[in-house]
Amino acid sequence: MLPNDRNIRIGFVGVGNISGIYLENITKNFKEIEIIGVCDLVREKAERAVKQYNIPKLYNDMYELFADPEVDIVLNITRPYEHYEVSKAALEAGKPVYSEKPLAATLEEGKALLELAKEKGLALGGAPDTFLGAGIQGAKKLLADGLIGDVIGGALHMICHGHETWHPDPAFYYDKIGGGPMLDMGPYYVTAAVNLIGPVQAVTGFTKSTYPTRLITSQPLNGTVIDVGCPTYYQGVLKFVNGAILSIIMTFDVYGLPNKECIELYGTKGSMTVPDPNGFGGGYTVATAGTESLKSAINGADVKMHYPAKISNPVKAYSQNSRALGLADMAKALQTGRDARASVNLTYHVLEVLSAMETASAEGKTVIIESAKDFKQPAPLPLDQEQWVLGS
Repeated sequence: MLPNDRNIRIGFVGVGNISGIYLENITKNFKEIEIIGVCDLVREKAERAVKQYNIPKLYNDMYELFADPEVDIVLNITRPYEHYEVSKAALEAGKPVYSEKPLAATLEEGKALLELAKEKGLALGGAPDTFLGAGIQGAKKLLADGLIGDVIGGALHMICHGHETWHPDPAFYYDKIGGGPMLDMGPYYVTAAVNLIGPVQAVTGFTKSTYPTRLITSQPLNGTVIDVGCPTYYQGVLKFVNGAILSIIMTFDVYGLPNKECIELYGTKGSMTVPDPNGFGGGYTVATAGTESLKSAINGADVKMHYPAKISNPVKAYSQNSRALGLADMAKALQTGRDARASVNLTYHVLEVLSAMETASAEGKTVIIESAKDFKQPAPLPLDQEQWVLGS
């Protein structure tokens, strides 16, 4: 356990594109964690962070950071194909690790990290932590209250035409190892789904890559051509342990229509949309048995249908961009001895589900998810959770 009489100190590895919101939230908002130091392969990035956010230490490399006894938790915000090596080295140095998504670029690497963390008796977890935001937590409360009954089916869709129009250096999204929409965006959707429904039991589906190259139109690499080395269109089916069956589409190949980033859940008493799991807030549209009487064309019986209506969110805390929420929760868990919500129990199960789609496509089979038997849904945040402070 970590000391509970002071803030938990975070060693920050990687100061790339997504690091800004972590730096903002940890230094300005969360009250129980702080950044003790940073490092990056591009030293200038780390130097800018130290100056802008008044960070005490600038490390020459990650090994110097790992050796610092003042570092309580290592925050790994490197690129997906680097997650394994950084997290492995941190664990071997005796440090708990919180990593950006995914846990690793391959299932084999993820399993190795899981086993190493258990061997060392160290906490390991990571992003996405958007499921702890008001949007998904509110949906969890509505489902628990029986708003749509038991979930029997649904859909997870993330449809876009790639990141090369906005990301400053998007080539890694198309790398053979660690690239593609499933490892990039799939973690948000699958993490949300297993938190709402429970573990995934089996996966089947198909993958393809529509375009062999991509043209970067964002700055500073405008005009650069990227070779595509990974699938960029995934379409399949997830069967959950509770019997629910959800379709899933993750793609960088398609020009999206309205409602292109969505989770829909279909229940025995109604249906609902869940907010975009790439964000923390949002509301719900629900259709349930309810108000307007119609005649059934099949048997003449009265059928009551509640036309889609907006439902207010029962959860208030963390509706804005609260990245580092999962890290703060891990810190509190290590102080109090409880389970972290964004733990390796969750991130490894999600990685196994994400990886299964390519296996299913390549081998023409349904893939059984082995981690389902040991999976435990993270506890919900308390409804009266104070903003930026993590309770027990």
